[in-house]
Amino acid sequence: MMIDYVTIYAFLVVGLGFAAVSLIAAQLLRPDVPDEVKEATYECGMPAIGTTEVKTNIRFYVFALLFVIFDVETLFVFPWAVTVKEIGSVALIEMFIFLTILFLGLVYAWAKGALEWDVPVPGAGK
Repeated sequence: MMIDYVTIYAFLVVGLGFAAVSLIAAQLLRPDVPDEVKEATYECGMPAIGTTEVKTNIRFYVFALLFVIFDVETLFVFPWAVTVKEIGSVALIEMFIFLTILFLGLVYAWAKGALEWDVPVPGAGK
């Protein structure tokens, strides 16, 4: 049983080893020249003007949340599609219910205008 997971463990060890070696090599090889500009809070080269508080429109968060929901849906559907023959017709019905609920959520978000962008386009509508 454990022999089935040898490949996964090998990839895990190689991946973690590569990440560790890369970070250690970067720490050892990079130049360490502290500078007043580098250590400043705003390193973009422009001085901060006004408040740092930015009010972001809620539509961006809703759109991002919808993206995450449908991205997670893909993570659930792909393994199911690979094993659908082995798990039978009950799983087909369950996946149909799952996709229907997600589709109804998309229709609701669409009806509420969560997918609409009322951002003016420069040069349009002169």
